[in-house]
Amino acid sequence: MTHTPQPTSASTTLDPLFDSLSEAVVAAMPATIAELSSLVRIPSVSWDGFDSEQVQRSAEAAKALIEGIGVFDSVELARAPIDENTLGHPALLATRTAKNGKPTILLYAHHDVQPPGQDADWDSPPFEPTVRGDRLYGRGTADDKAGIMAHVAAIRAFVATVGKDFDLGLVAFFEGEEEFGSRSFANFITENRDKLAADVIVVADSDNWDINTPSLTVGLRGNVTFKLKVSTLAHASHSGMFGGAVPDAMLATVKLLSTLHDEAGAVAVDGLITRDGETPEYSEEKLRNEAGLLEGVRSVGTGSVLSRLWDKPAITITGIDAPTVMNASNTLSPSVTVKLSARIAPGQDPNDAFDALQAHFEANVPFGAHLEISDVNRGSPFLVDTSSWAVEVVSAAMHEAWGNEPLQTGIGGSIPFISDLVDVFPEAQILVTGVEDPESRAHSPNESLHLGVFKRAILTEALLLAKLERRA
Repeated sequence: MTHTPQPTSASTTLDPLFDSLSEAVVAAMPATIAELSSLVRIPSVSWDGFDSEQVQRSAEAAKALIEGIGVFDSVELARAPIDENTLGHPALLATRTAKNGKPTILLYAHHDVQPPGQDADWDSPPFEPTVRGDRLYGRGTADDKAGIMAHVAAIRAFVATVGKDFDLGLVAFFEGEEEFGSRSFANFITENRDKLAADVIVVADSDNWDINTPSLTVGLRGNVTFKLKVSTLAHASHSGMFGGAVPDAMLATVKLLSTLHDEAGAVAVDGLITRDGETPEYSEEKLRNEAGLLEGVRSVGTGSVLSRLWDKPAITITGIDAPTVMNASNTLSPSVTVKLSARIAPGQDPNDAFDALQAHFEANVPFGAHLEISDVNRGSPFLVDTSSWAVEVVSAAMHEAWGNEPLQTGIGGSIPFISDLVDVFPEAQILVTGVEDPESRAHSPNESLHLGVFKRAILTEALLLAKLERRA
């Protein structure tokens, strides 16, 4: 298997239920968009320091949507422990038992969202969904409340077409803390293993090649994140009295972090691997437009653009604790803490990647500074078995719904919990789909959902359900 986006061999023959399903999806779109907007208005940020009651509200709203379909045997909100002292955020879990030898499909999405950031960076309020042109703007419109509504709307269209007396098994699992690391995920799926067991698992949390071309994500980078504290002094000291002889923590931190990359901006940490794989043409200009590079700013790294995004490691400092400019005083900082996020290539063990990063810091620490690493999280990369029958079926559904053949692509992001699904459900076939496109700006200000992509994603899943209903 390679990461090369290439057309699948999906049949061009339309599904016998295509017209009925398409009509049902289109007729329901105004209500579907309105319900998605209601979800987006709930500021369900799952990070510590935000109101957890809002995550509870979004879970209850998701539960009401699933109950309203009227086809599940059981619908509940459940939590699992993160550790012996802390429960995770609530997840929606609904089940319908398969009959007459039909398969069961699990539909995954998450109802929590990223923090909005500064309101001033948004063209419209982050939690007030706003339509401009053919896009719906707001935090969670694409990542991933649209994933929830795509599942809900697809089931509704399927039921409207075939009726409620069908044999396909259904599981809906809408998590409440994906954006904060899915900290209780492994415990949740272990505790609810029997309820979650499925033949096919659809993870609706990825993107598409563009607004006209669907993608099936077949490769994901893993990740390693942690806090790094660099200390040089027992207490702050006067910068005039001691500056020039005493190394402050910021100086040590800057010098240490500068060793992570070479002059081209490529990762320079021994032990972080690169995966060999073909990649398609993706120009520097396309990268500049989609990423928002400022005029004159050059891209970093070496090799093709997509090899850098899909098959090579990347290291980003995503946060820093240090005196703010407003609170700056003429002192030498005794310690500085940064948050490091490393994306690792498919095939890299996250434990080996963490060991390589730790060894690099210890070997390059300047001035004998003291280092402390904490809050370590590791997520494995993932490669899809593209020879599975489920890939063939979903590819056919995508081709019919979009009118273009789907591409099998890699992605630079990570979905670490997929490795947990593989461990607990090794026989399940996992399909990574999504409602995003290159302009969605997930996690960023002005996040948005293309409404045409949304409609085609719903129809894709409705067709997938219909095809699985006919499969023994």
